[in-house]
Amino acid sequence: MNLEMFKHIFYRMPIVVRLLLSVFVVMMLFGTVIRLVEPQQFPSVFDGVWWAFVTGATVGYGDYVPLTVPGRIIGILLILSGGGLLTFFLTTFATKTINHENDLSEGKVSFNGKNHIVVIGWNERTRQLVEMIADKDSNQELVLIDRTLDKLQYRHYPVHFIHGDPSEDAVLVQANIQDAESVLISSDVTIEERKADINTILTTIAVRGNNQDIPINTEILTISQVENAIRAGADTVISSNDFMSTLFYHELFHKKDTRPFETVLNLLNDQQFSHIKLPEELEGSSFKKAVPFFLENHEILLGIIRDNDWLMNPSEITLGTEDTLIILSSWQ
Repeated sequence: MNLEMFKHIFYRMPIVVRLLLSVFVVMMLFGTVIRLVEPQQFPSVFDGVWWAFVTGATVGYGDYVPLTVPGRIIGILLILSGGGLLTFFLTTFATKTINHENDLSEGKVSFNGKNHIVVIGWNERTRQLVEMIADKDSNQELVLIDRTLDKLQYRHYPVHFIHGDPSEDAVLVQANIQDAESVLISSDVTIEERKADINTILTTIAVRGNNQDIPINTEILTISQVENAIRAGADTVISSNDFMSTLFYHELFHKKDTRPFETVLNLLNDQQFSHIKLPEELEGSSFKKAVPFFLENHEILLGIIRDNDWLMNPSEITLGTEDTLIILSSWQ
């Protein structure tokens, strides 16, 4: 390897690696020289290298000490050069660590993990979502993509922050979208609803283009854009305005002494919905007779989906093989 090739490789290394290699080379050099100058005091090269590191780090155990004038001159040179080099390495390492932490908080560092959840858009809804996921499963990796945030400290929120436009491939690659488990795209409520939906659909197209198999959950604000979101590749479209309007209606016209919003909120915190195929033993049974079957497993039969019609708590109906049952069960 010629000098130019060595320089090409050496100067392409990270500065911390270069400094560490320099420290080792300098300590090996001083350790070898002191072994040659005072072989009686330093029986092996390793003893000389040990002395060089201890002296250069200004620890000074005193187990190996040069006694001759040339040996002490070497010690002086080591203290002047090696000590400064070690100090420079430590300060550089500390600086790189701080800079890396700053880059993380500013969303400049790529995510290299797998099976993570990508959350797009930072707002009060996604903030609470992050806290809920952290409470349920602290081992679940979360990656947040947002272009409006300038900084997000990891110690405040357990997410890997990526700053940028989520509709750009380079940003999605930074979030390692190819190895992600699922994606949630939240609408930007700070801009006009139609524009927010257009941005959401563009992001959905970009995510689907980078990963054909990943489940995409997309929030849409206007009804007219729901079909476009599905065409763009969304697996689930969350029409948040519809949901909130329904809750408002229940709050306005609910029965006396009923609290619909608190009921729904606590229900979703502790229970989850499941869609299952009709068990064979329930074929031909009535809905009423099927209810106790699920109660034995601490599950509640809420209704069925038949020919894209949702029949919730039907009075009298016979269950068929093509029916999909809607079950409520615990998160555990």
